Amino acid sequence: MGGNKVLVVLQLSGGNDGLNTLIPFRNDIYYRERPSLAISKEKTLALNDDAGIHPSLSHLKTLHDEGNLAILNNVGYPNPDRSHFRSMDIWQTASNSNEVLNSGWLGRYLDAQCLDCARPTQVLEMDDMLSLALSGEHMKGIALRDPKRLYDTSQDPFFKKMLNTGTQQQTEDPVSYLYKVMAETVSGADYIFQQSKLRPSVTEYPNSEIGKDLKIIASLISSDINTRVYYVSLGSFDTHVGQQAKQEKLFSDLNEAIKPFTDDLKSNHRFEDVLIMSFSEFGRRVGENGSGGTDHGTANNMFMISGGLKNKGILNEMPDLSKLTEGDLNQHVDFKRVYATVINKWLQADDLKILGRQYEYLDFI
Repeated sequence: MGGNKVLVVLQLSGGNDGLNTLIPFRNDIYYRERPSLAISKEKTLALNDDAGIHPSLSHLKTLHDEGNLAILNNVGYPNPDRSHFRSMDIWQTASNSNEVLNSGWLGRYLDAQCLDCARPTQVLEMDDMLSLALSGEHMKGIALRDPKRLYDTSQDPFFKKMLNTGTQQQTEDPVSYLYKVMAETVSGADYIFQQSKLRPSVTEYPNSEIGKDLKIIASLISSDINTRVYYVSLGSFDTHVGQQAKQEKLFSDLNEAIKPFTDDLKSNHRFEDVLIMSFSEFGRRVGENGSGGTDHGTANNMFMISGGLKNKGILNEMPDLSKLTEGDLNQHVDFKRVYATVINKWLQADDLKILGRQYEYLDFI
C-alpha cells in the first residue's frame, strides 16, 4: 500500500566529520593525516572494497546491505564559509555563498503548497524553536517537542484570551501577523495532537532526544496527518577536542533510534514512501589537530535512507585526499542539486519556484 511521499530531514548540527563517517580504509593519506583519529580497517563496517561506515552505525550498514541506503560524497557549495552560523544559513535557505536570504527552502515549499491551507501542518520541526529552514516568506512550519505539550499550551486560558483579543484586529502590522501565526499554531496543535493519538507506535525506542523525536514522527506518519516534511536535529558534532568519543556517542544514539524508526515504517508499509536525508553545515579538515579533534572544513557526505531508492550504495567517487584546497576537501556536488531532486521527484513540487534557479537532478530517487 502506497501513500503520500514524506521527507525526514536529519540535521547533524555542528559540522559532522564525514571522513570518519564513510571511512576510506584503503587510503594511506587518511591514516597519515590522522595518526590517532583514523579508524582502522578492522573496525570499519565495510560497504565495498574501498570504504566502510563508522562502527557505531551498524544499522546503516544493514540498510546498505538491504539496498535502502545511498551515500553522496563531496557535497557542498562554491566558495564555502567555515562559520557555523553562516554556513548553516546557506544550507537552510539554499542561498549562494554571496547572497543572504530571509526565508528557508522548506518554508518556501510551504508557501508554494499551502498558502490557503486551513491547517498549515505540512512542515513540522521536532524542536522548541523553528529553524530558518522552515520559515517561508508567507507561511511558517510548526516547531514542537511533544504533541500533547503543544496542545496543552494552546489551551491555556491566558493564551486563548490573548489570542481572542488579537484576532479582533484586522490590520497588517507586525503584531497582527504574530496573532495570525499564533492562531495557525493553535489550530495546528489540536490537529497534530489528535492525529498523534490515532496510531501511537508500540515499538520500543531509546530514551534519547533523537529516539523520542523519531517515535513521534513514526506515529504521525502512520496516521492520516497531512504533514509531508519533518525536520529533526542531532548534535553537536563540533568536535575540535576529543572527537572520537563524542562522535561515537552521537552515532550510537542515532543508530539506536534509526533501527526502531525504520522497523516501524516497514511494519506499517510506509518505508517505500519515506525518505530520510541527512546533512551537516560542513565537514571537517582532513588532518587532525593537536587536541584529538578536527577543525572546520568544507565538503561532506549526505546519507539517504528509504525503501524507495532508485540508485543505492555509494553513489559517486570518494574524496580525493591527494587534491585538497588549503587542507580541505573539494566539493563536486552542489547541495542545491540534492534539494532540487527531492523537491521535484519526491515532493512533486516546483523546485524552480522554490529554489529560484534550475539545478540538474540526481538519480537516487
